[in-house]
Amino acid sequence: MRFADIPGHEDVKERLRDMALSGRIPHALLLEGPSGAGKFMLARAFAQFIHCQNRTAGGDSCGRCPACLQHSAFNHIDTFFSFPVVKKSGKPTMSDDYVEDFRAFMTENPYMDFDKWLLAMDNINAQPQIYVEEGNELLRRLTFMARRSQYKVVLLWLPERMMEGTANKLLKLVEEPFADTIFVMVSNNSRRILPTIYSRTQRINVRRYSDTEVQSILEARGVPPTDAADAARIAEGDTNMAIRLAEAGAERMQQLDLFASLMRKAYGRKVGELREWSKTVAELGREPAMKFLDYCSRLFRESFVMHLQVDNLLTLNAAERAFTSKFFPFINERNVIDLMELFDRSKRDIAGNGNAKIIFFDLAVRTIMLIRRQ
Repeated sequence: MRFADIPGHEDVKERLRDMALSGRIPHALLLEGPSGAGKFMLARAFAQFIHCQNRTAGGDSCGRCPACLQHSAFNHIDTFFSFPVVKKSGKPTMSDDYVEDFRAFMTENPYMDFDKWLLAMDNINAQPQIYVEEGNELLRRLTFMARRSQYKVVLLWLPERMMEGTANKLLKLVEEPFADTIFVMVSNNSRRILPTIYSRTQRINVRRYSDTEVQSILEARGVPPTDAADAARIAEGDTNMAIRLAEAGAERMQQLDLFASLMRKAYGRKVGELREWSKTVAELGREPAMKFLDYCSRLFRESFVMHLQVDNLLTLNAAERAFTSKFFPFINERNVIDLMELFDRSKRDIAGNGNAKIIFFDLAVRTIMLIRRQ
């Protein structure tokens, strides 16, 4: 991965170049920012630039030397990938157990869509973590000197998913690192990183992409301009979401159908049909069900904003606009906050492994009362 392969973020690229060229590279660097901002691509390009044997005059890795070719194949001997995984049959599990899956994932999803990583591990209901065994293995590997480069580079994706024991294992390395070791961490939610780790990193904030930048990224992937503009506007800078919206129109239509069905049945007080609806949504699985609840919250917000009659504030596609243009009168200042709190609470309950059928039926019954509040 070269800097030239990454859209935008020229300020971050320049800062990373200056670190490498000046030799003042922090031993623990954190790239923090929203999901879909291209942070891990920047981390990969930085590692390749550090190791490149023939940097270009323009401030990029050459892409042709042995080190660059090894980076392109994800097998540079002085580069280590660490990332959240799920346990296999309860056994100690480390990144190496999924390394081939992760290489394929990085190739197919350079913007690092976490939902697709769950699919790659064939467990959409999992809550991947970076386990203590991973910390032990990193400690063992990093005791060896760099073999072909001046620095060993650890690319650590989502440090907020480190277990506390793992973070404590790595804390000493971050506080008193080996002279030839660099940690480059990439976080979507830095507030969840253990404070003792976070405070010892040098941090670079990576902003979200603009809608125009996201649209250009989608068009480069072959998405028609109109569809790309629609997805970019709705995704609000999250390239992963925009790609999913462009790729999975059917999934979005399913979410709209489920939402519309809930609202109609709740308004009609059809409790028996709501029970069946609850079973249908529960069978989606935890992660898809949580995504559906996020989608519902978004449609509540859009419906409330529609009262303002300011079209450019809306992020709806044609089907959603057709539905909400009739539905929005039912969402008002007397029920919108309670509805969103209800759906957010249900999401937390689902994330906490609650019984999905009970949670969704309770949500449906409470919606009956709220949707009629005028």
